[in-house]
Amino acid sequence: MIKVEHLTKRYGGTAAVNDITFQVKKGEIVGFLGPNGAGKSTTMRMLAGYLPPTSGRAEIAGCDIFHDSLRAREHIGYMPEHVPLPQDMRVCEYLRFRGALKGIPGRRIKERLNDVYDLCSLGDVDRKLIGALSKGYRQRVGLADAMIHEPVLLILDEPTIGLDPNQIRQVRELIRNLRSHHTILISTHILSEVEMTCSRVLIIAKGRIEAMDTPENLRARLSEGGEATLEIRASDAGAAARKLKAVEGVLSCTHQTDGDWIRFTMQIKGDPRENLHTLALAEKWPLRELSRKSATLEQVFVEVTHAEEL
Repeated sequence: MIKVEHLTKRYGGTAAVNDITFQVKKGEIVGFLGPNGAGKSTTMRMLAGYLPPTSGRAEIAGCDIFHDSLRAREHIGYMPEHVPLPQDMRVCEYLRFRGALKGIPGRRIKERLNDVYDLCSLGDVDRKLIGALSKGYRQRVGLADAMIHEPVLLILDEPTIGLDPNQIRQVRELIRNLRSHHTILISTHILSEVEMTCSRVLIIAKGRIEAMDTPENLRARLSEGGEATLEIRASDAGAAARKLKAVEGVLSCTHQTDGDWIRFTMQIKGDPRENLHTLALAEKWPLRELSRKSATLEQVFVEVTHAEEL
């Protein structure tokens, strides 16, 4: 559905997007992640036909977006980070106007309006002024605008920005429901949304693609460890900590006391829980907890993009 080869965008001597190559298959929901200024929005604007590249090429549904831009854009629904909506138009008026601009025949517009009302849950507000809508409903109007001409590809730039947790949940469910009808490229800072919604992740930093895989594979490949917790009773917390640090797979160890119990938090590589349990038995430490927390996508993101850029 999307094929990008050596795409580059320079502003003066600075490369906002630097020689990136990736593909998105039909029916995928792909999360596009990166720190502020990494090149996400620039890439999405180039794919949507809003910005020309300095070099490289890209195809949408087999159409070159630079040499056959009009045909390529027929396949794209683009929702920018800040949707420019007219405050003094009603929802139905605006979407009818946008449908006409996108070439939908008059006899078809009413049918498409009903379709996007159902998909975006806008039927109850179709006669309301856009300026009177909540932020969540305005985001839905922007999404309905992107979808009204039945594009095969949706490019969504921060679709949940500024929404409260309930609105984010609603938009997330909406995006999930669109999976059967559209291929989706979505940019977001909410990493938990990516894990729950996206089948694959692209991480960009300083204009370059640094990682590209499923969320599960990224966690496994880039951060093999995570965090382990051990809660025991021991007479000497410092001596216990030194013994724990000597266990294979334990990278670091901190502790805090809770009455008679000592809670050790360890950064680990792999899964040393069996060795930790064996040590606790050998030392005759009463054991109240031994658990492991796998690496999160947030930890992978920080590792790939480097913490100082966040």
